[in-house]
Amino acid sequence: MISLSPPVSADAVLDLLTPGADVIVPLANGEPTTVLDAIEAGADRLEGVRIHQMHALHDRPYMHGAYGDRLRHVSYFLSHITRPAYWEGTIDLVPNHFSEVPMILRRSTKCTVVVAACSPPDQHGYFSLGTNADYVAGLIGRVPIFLEATPYMPRTRGANVVHHSQVAGWCESERPLVEVPRSEANDIDRAIASLVAERIPDGASVQIGIGSIASAVLDGLRGHRDLGIHTELLHDGMVDLVEEGVVTGVEKEVRRNRVVTTFCLGTRRLYDWLEDNAVVEVLGVDFVNDPRVIARMSRFNSVNATTEVDLMGQCASETIGGRYWSSSGGQADFARGAMYADEGQAFIVTPSLTRDGRSRIVPSLASGSVVTTLKNTVDHVVTEHGVAELRGKALSDRARALIAVADPSVRDNLTRDARTLGLFL
Repeated sequence: MISLSPPVSADAVLDLLTPGADVIVPLANGEPTTVLDAIEAGADRLEGVRIHQMHALHDRPYMHGAYGDRLRHVSYFLSHITRPAYWEGTIDLVPNHFSEVPMILRRSTKCTVVVAACSPPDQHGYFSLGTNADYVAGLIGRVPIFLEATPYMPRTRGANVVHHSQVAGWCESERPLVEVPRSEANDIDRAIASLVAERIPDGASVQIGIGSIASAVLDGLRGHRDLGIHTELLHDGMVDLVEEGVVTGVEKEVRRNRVVTTFCLGTRRLYDWLEDNAVVEVLGVDFVNDPRVIARMSRFNSVNATTEVDLMGQCASETIGGRYWSSSGGQADFARGAMYADEGQAFIVTPSLTRDGRSRIVPSLASGSVVTTLKNTVDHVVTEHGVAELRGKALSDRARALIAVADPSVRDNLTRDARTLGLFL
């Protein structure tokens, strides 16, 4: 019989929080909500504690400065929750490529303790971090870890299992996971998706982001064969492709016959499908998003969205109107990996116009916008009007290709702007 230490109260985590502690929290449903509740409730005992997390799903008073310098949030990717707090100036944002977050945490923080949600322990004394491996997988066994076990967390396989002997403490809760349904595609999304899907060959390995265009791309791949999935985010649309036999992974050079991801976010259907599913491997982001790993897979195709593209091909995907909206995530990781892969392709997708009718293809990026994916890396830019193939093209040819996929109402103005900028005569 395994001698497993009994669960404790969530507030036992406070004993691990020394002055100036850096607390590492997984993103999305990896957050242990009861443990974070206890940390906030005990904030009067804390001194200079920082909580490091990407893409938080739960709003909390400390994010809005409720406890001053005793407890502060450090974000690595803004969500709808943390975005207003960042604009208020009550949280910090650290620029990063997702693949490099583990290295950034090791080099720039104390990594005092990891607090994470997990599945209940199994008969062998192992907890699973379930939907997540992300940037905490590499800290297992190297940093004290305090867990919150919930029966709603699926048990998954990969680099995200924790033996009971590695746990500084654990508590129990009955918290359900946050569900994020698929985004519904419109006609423009489907037109963009069709242009992408027809260029992805059978046997390709794919990474596809989230959102309405991504949903439409996945629907457009249903006639394909023997695709492989190697993606930072696994969501509901990918489940359909696996269940229908479109995704087999038989031609993948990395983790053949396996669906590889670093975190999962979707509906209860996805979470139930993940439960002890041997085909899914949840691995650390410093492996999944490493461009050198991605480059080992021939015919690798990445699909990611942007908000603004200038006439040289620079993509601003984390700001809107020059104001921070998210962060870099893994867009550049996968674009660079696909660039080096044999027969690899990277697609940046966007509707040609914003909802209020402004062109997303612009002469120059808006003031305050930041470049997420460099012009030297961008391969294809896809709108509902076509595909601009940019790799290896001169600046003048890139500008012409981008103008050709802009909305027809702005093409003459863009042409004049391109001449003013000296991109062509």
